[in-house]
Amino acid sequence: MSNRTISGPCVWVSFLNVYLLHMYNDVPSNAKHLPTIESVRRVDHNLTYNEFFHKFLINNEPCIIDTAITESWPCRQQWVLKDAPNFEFLGRLFGQCLVPISDCKRRYYNSQLKNDMNMQEYLDYWVKYRNSDYTSDMPLLYLKDWHCTKIFSDLVYYEVPHYFASDWLNEYYIAKPELDDDYMFVYMGPKGTWTPLHADVFFSYSWSANIVGRKRWLLFPPKEENKFRDSYGQLVYDVLSEDLKDHSKYKEYDSQNLKCFDVIQEAGEIMFIPSGWHHQVWNLEDTISVNHNWINGCNIRTIWLSLKQQLSSVMKEVEDCKDMVNWVEHCQLMLKVSHGMNYIQFYSFISFIATKRLDFITKGSRVNSFGKYEFGINHCSFDLTMLKTVLEDFIIETKEKSIYSLISADDQPINLLEKINFVLQDEDNDEIFELTLKMSP
Repeated sequence: MSNRTISGPCVWVSFLNVYLLHMYNDVPSNAKHLPTIESVRRVDHNLTYNEFFHKFLINNEPCIIDTAITESWPCRQQWVLKDAPNFEFLGRLFGQCLVPISDCKRRYYNSQLKNDMNMQEYLDYWVKYRNSDYTSDMPLLYLKDWHCTKIFSDLVYYEVPHYFASDWLNEYYIAKPELDDDYMFVYMGPKGTWTPLHADVFFSYSWSANIVGRKRWLLFPPKEENKFRDSYGQLVYDVLSEDLKDHSKYKEYDSQNLKCFDVIQEAGEIMFIPSGWHHQVWNLEDTISVNHNWINGCNIRTIWLSLKQQLSSVMKEVEDCKDMVNWVEHCQLMLKVSHGMNYIQFYSFISFIATKRLDFITKGSRVNSFGKYEFGINHCSFDLTMLKTVLEDFIIETKEKSIYSLISADDQPINLLEKINFVLQDEDNDEIFELTLKMSP
């Protein structure tokens, strides 16, 4: 086993106060009129794991990590030719694959119209569009949210940076292949492709590494997104839209009092987007990126609070049907559709993570991440401390809303909480401790 360790001090009690935040997205290069606050911090790859943990994960602040981490990735060497996508290589590797495509010129409700396309067909379009000097007469097609890693599971084309090793979401899905899902994606598209204003799924963290090309990000701190909501509470599609000048519709919008980070991400750099930061992003050049959505002990409370808020919205929406049979179950179905996760799935997720940490402490089982990293006792104890706080509130919430029986018929959540309390009973919440992350053998 490598002796490489990443460690530093933490105070447990400071981790419990996490804000409910929102989402992220993409932006164009002519966003001159939007006021900005100080630039996103650029950090050196020598920053320790614990420094990153404290400065960015706990504080929920964005940053850009320098190019050194991605330099050795196979995709940065093989997918790139003369500072542009290597279309021929990508065609040989993925040509027969069906990929998800968004049409950036065609709006569908508050998103872009989506379809599937053969990869070789998409690459042929891209080359033709590029050779036309990006004519406005052609569609503007963006390959998004492609589960490349899941589909090509034997292909090693990047390594998850150690800063993002504590990734419960993908730990869960990797361990459960029967669910046939993950939150590891490839994006690729020509100059000018973009993503409308949004926040990430479940209000999770995300990271995005540019393999080739450049992106421009407009990042909005939590609560700033409310300035982009219309009188019905809906987010504007495009933060540069002239519609925002209609103050009868967008009452909170004031371009002179808007906080915004306006950031250029270069090839090889990695952008960290915190929980609940809305964003809009444009590709300034032909661009390929690797992206993860992820959850861990630092933002699990944010994820839980957002889920609670979404359920409240669902219940309010259908409260006139409250007398119908199975109304509670129906609300959970609606929550799954609108939010991507309901309370039943959330409990399955957190109980899986909690059990893994409990088994490490009580049985000595390893907690492995991406087949490369292992977590020590303090990291697992931290995870359990965060889960304990969420689980306590989860039990209260589900009992108050008559959901508890849907989660478990035999008090599994309460039993799990008792196990966590037993393991943590000797821990001092004010103790300063070290988190360690080791390389697997």
